[in-house]
Amino acid sequence: MSDAAPPLFAFERICFNRREDGPILLSEVSLSLSQGERIGILGKNGSGKSTLLHLGAGLLQSDSGLVLYGGAACRSEKDFARARKRLGYLLQHAEDHLFCSSVLEDVAFGPYNLGLSASESEAKARAILKELGLEHLADRNGQSLSGGEQTLVAMAAILVMDVSLLFLDEPTSNLDEKSRELLLDLLERYGLPALIVSHDIPFLLAACTSFRMLDNGILKEITRSSVENKPARHSGLA
Repeated sequence: MSDAAPPLFAFERICFNRREDGPILLSEVSLSLSQGERIGILGKNGSGKSTLLHLGAGLLQSDSGLVLYGGAACRSEKDFARARKRLGYLLQHAEDHLFCSSVLEDVAFGPYNLGLSASESEAKARAILKELGLEHLADRNGQSLSGGEQTLVAMAAILVMDVSLLFLDEPTSNLDEKSRELLLDLLERYGLPALIVSHDIPFLLAACTSFRMLDNGILKEITRSSVENKPARHSGLA
């Protein structure tokens, strides 16, 4: 019997219908994510990539199959709520992360809700903003920032929570070249395992250790060379 640790996250034979009487969007999807892995997920628009992340975070409920964190199945909202404390989920629209009156409050919100004092939360927020070179945005309202700035502030709000894995949904869609490089540096520096949904082929090749293609409900592993041969679609800003 193997003593190997279970993966940090896994799907086991996940199925999900677009609607009860509609076509199957995801069929028998299985995947595991372990320490040191960053998996890039490719597929056409509408293929179910974002849906897959929603299912993994418990924001949607699968029709069948299991979602596991550290080998433990999530069968209820209580299970997912506990698991989400380990998960940093960058939403496709980064502005959805920002709802306080200032960036500093947005970044401090998570630690404060985990029980840190206001001063401890603020100190932790200021430290991560400084580390990411975003301290000059601390007093700005998040909704007034550029799309790229919103993405980086949302990443600060995630990383300040000391998460153990990441879901990133189209993370480069509003980033210029400098911000893309900063995001790549953060992924390397923190070394967090991640599922990354993106159409940005150059970013996926730079960021990921392996790749999956979602097509007609089926998730298949694909080689790096097959990704390299795809037309380079750079979704960031030039």
